[in-house]
Amino acid sequence: MINKEQISLWFQSLQLDIIKQLELTDGRGKFTFDDWQRPEGGGGKSSVIENGDIIEKGGVNYSAVFGPTPDFLIKSNATLAGSNFYATGVSIVLHPHNPMIPIIHMNVRYFEAGNNVFWFGGGIDLTPHYVDEKDAHFFHQTLKNACEKHDKNYYDQYKKWADDYFYIPHRKETRGIGGIFFDHLTGDKLKLFEFVKTIGNTFAPTYTKLMKQNQHLPFSENEKQWQYLRRGRYAEFNLVYDKGTKFGLETNGRTESILMSLPPRVEWHYNHIPAAGSREAQTLNLLKKGIDWVIKTEVVEKN
Repeated sequence: MINKEQISLWFQSLQLDIIKQLELTDGRGKFTFDDWQRPEGGGGKSSVIENGDIIEKGGVNYSAVFGPTPDFLIKSNATLAGSNFYATGVSIVLHPHNPMIPIIHMNVRYFEAGNNVFWFGGGIDLTPHYVDEKDAHFFHQTLKNACEKHDKNYYDQYKKWADDYFYIPHRKETRGIGGIFFDHLTGDKLKLFEFVKTIGNTFAPTYTKLMKQNQHLPFSENEKQWQYLRRGRYAEFNLVYDKGTKFGLETNGRTESILMSLPPRVEWHYNHIPAAGSREAQTLNLLKKGIDWVIKTEVVEKN
């Protein structure tokens, strides 16, 4: 039976592997490491990149924290009262310079507490500043292939979960084009861990391909301004709705590491409405739940 120490060690190796691949693709940017300790138990290793050739700001963070189970978790599961918890995982957010390269997020995590209570969670989602349907097809097809190595139903289930989760109700739009999201997965621990490992290993080759093929695309100051506005939507979601942000802050995690997901520069313009027919307006029209990006883009390419 796999145990929490083995899971945690694999997450550490995942962090280092992803950092290596991102640095190789970026060319100039280097990650700096920052070890931190949590007073109640555990800690982590934050790794941040700034002002690379491709990545403007990003982080690949590992953590393993433990201690008395927080009250907010006990409220949702009374059997955890008086128990200790252990949570470990890797969390990633990358903000590129070029607005033609999308923001990406991934989180893979494991939690256990009390008497044999455990679950896995995580997912990957993509937030383009400008939606490119071929990129969307590649991204979703890659995730579908990864999911189907383990269960033919996973992609449809977790794609819908991502559509619902990465939604900004006060804007009535999705944060981006979604991806997959899953939480509180329990059952066969080894099989679930193998699935999480597949998702974790999918991240680097998927995003480095998007980095390489889009890094030299031209852009104007107008497109940079749109990038700053879309980053604002990203910040709104993370600060208002994101469960990972809330969990980290409520368990007294390291604030700097938790908020590394926020972009370096963001703008909010009052009542900004893109011009009809513009690429910006087209992108907004595609920020909706329920789009089948695999089928949609195949149809576009055939035409």
